[in-house]
Order: sequence, then C-alpha cells, then structure tokens
Amino acid sequence: MPAYLNAVGSAVPDHDIHHAFIDWARERVEARSKRLFERMADRSGIAHRWSILPPTEAGASPVGEGGFYAAASFPGTAARMTLYAEHAPALAIAAVDALRAKVALDGVTHLVVASCTGFVAPGIDQIVARRIGLSPTIERLLIGFMGCYAAIVALRTARHIVRSEPDARVLVVTVELSTLHLQAVSAIEPLLAMLQFGDGAAAALVTGDASGFALEAPFATTLADSDHLIRWDITDSGFAMHLSGEVPGRIAAAITEPEFRAVASGGHPPESVDAWAVHAGGRSILDAVEHALHLPPEALAASRAVLAENGNMSSATLMFVLEQLLAGPKVTRGVALAFGPGLAAEGLGFRSAP
Repeated sequence: MPAYLNAVGSAVPDHDIHHAFIDWARERVEARSKRLFERMADRSGIAHRWSILPPTEAGASPVGEGGFYAAASFPGTAARMTLYAEHAPALAIAAVDALRAKVALDGVTHLVVASCTGFVAPGIDQIVARRIGLSPTIERLLIGFMGCYAAIVALRTARHIVRSEPDARVLVVTVELSTLHLQAVSAIEPLLAMLQFGDGAAAALVTGDASGFALEAPFATTLADSDHLIRWDITDSGFAMHLSGEVPGRIAAAITEPEFRAVASGGHPPESVDAWAVHAGGRSILDAVEHALHLPPEALAASRAVLAENGNMSSATLMFVLEQLLAGPKVTRGVALAFGPGLAAEGLGFRSAP
C-alpha cells in the first residue's frame, strides 16, 4: 500500500531580520574574526530570514533599541517560551491554511507535529487541532527536539500510518521559531551558526490517494563520534545552538565512504536520482553534499532557493524544498535527505504519483 505526499503549504512571518542581525553581529564579533565573519556572511547564500519578533514602534529590529534583545541581559527562557506559545500555533495554522488552498483537508484522521524550538503543554498538537476544528478523537503525535531532520521523521511516521491504515488522512505540521534563541556571544562559531536560522512552518497531507509524491523506503544512519558537532543546550537564556564548523567536512568525508554513500542516496547510484530534496542547513552543507555525490550544479537548486529566501528553518526547511519540487517536473526517482543532531542523516525516497 503506497503512501503519497499529496501537497505542502508553507508560511513565514513578515519581519525580515537577516541584515539587521548581520549588523548586530558585526559589532559583537571579536576583532580578529571580523574579516572572516564578513566573508562568511557574504557567501552564506542567504538573502532573507524571517522572525515572529516584530519591529519596535520606531521600526527597529529585535536587536535594535527597544527590541526583544535590546537589553544587555537577554530575555530568559520563560519569556521566550511565552512567545513560542503565542506564535508557534499561529504560524503553524498559517501553513495549514496555505495547504488547504491546495488540497481538501476534510476527514483528517491523524495529526503529526514536529518542533524543536519550544515547549508548551497542552502541546502545540492539541492547540493546532482545536483551533483548526479537528475532531477531539483525532490521533496525535508530537515529535520534539529532533532538530533539522524531524521533517523526515514526521513524513516517515505518516507513511507508516497510511501503509497500516489505508483510509488514514495524516496532517503533518512542522513549525520552528529559531529566532527566539539568539545568544549574547562574541565568538565567531556561534555567531555564524545563528546567522543561518529563521522562523517558518509547513503543513502537508499524506494519504493513500495517488497524487503528489509517492513516499518510498526511509533510511537513517549516524556518524560515529560526532554527537558533539550539532546540539541544543537548554539554558536560562533560551536554547543555545552549537553547530560546529566541522560539520560540512564530516558530512563530505562520510559520503565518500561506500556504506554511508549508499545510505545517503537512498540505496541508488546518485547519477540515477533526478530530484534531490536536501535540507538547506547552510551553503557549506549543500556544497559538501553536491561535491561528495558529484551532483550537477542544478541538482540542489530547490534547496538553495529555499536557503536564499528563508535561511535554515530547522525541521520546516525540508518541507519547503519538497513544496518547490512538487510544483516542478515529474520525478522518476527522488531522494529527500537531512542532517541533524547525532550527527545523524535521515531520509526517504520519493517519486511522482502515476
């Protein structure tokens, strides 16, 4: 029984904070690292990143005078979670509305929600289900704190549900508010990590109806001795992201190993794959995948376009890439691939419905 990703809808806030952050970080970064920061910011491949944090009454950004991060002492985790509880459900519902404009959402039987940038109870799954009028008897699953590959986990879960219950109609939602977790640091590595992240949400419908993309076999693997390379630390001032500069190199090195390479390409020779949905974790990660798999420059065009317009939105990012590919040419053999804490790689195959 095949399961199909019928459609994807997406949403971002309306406040572009990318260049304001660069100006802020430029003043904080250690003097000996300023030139490197400027160079990395220029070649990041990112033009926009969106935040739920509004501009001030004077029009300043969240890091400007009167903004959320204006004080010398940044807001605590409680203040950040208060904003998560308010804005994450609203952004998720905006993505559901975008999905509803593409496909009917009547008869939803299951709701799978992924998010790693906040906590609230009752969970965001219950809040979204109630606000969009889903039945109180709907089966719900909340996938938390898995990071950038959580979209794969959510879609894989939806696939398993549909394959076991052919009449199931699974609503999958990913929502991340990464800009709630800016840290008051001056070291270049965390500043470059924060340079990547923005807010966004996506919603998808997975059913047994033959439209969109057929979701094929999932795969997963973890790199040995790499758990220190990507992590979230929960602190009294938000979630501190650690994204090592070693990550692209470790990914590229791993892909050159036959066993990992076979997993990362869904068990197919890379040259036989005509559509790649690679999580846009950053330009250097996309470059590493492209070069290690010997892909043509256009292979990751959708991922690079999503990165340019939105930055890295953690779990929501891959869904944005799949949305672009759904609007494009028919796919004979596709691979969706994402990397995250572990350092782990998760993915699944896909192809256009007949």
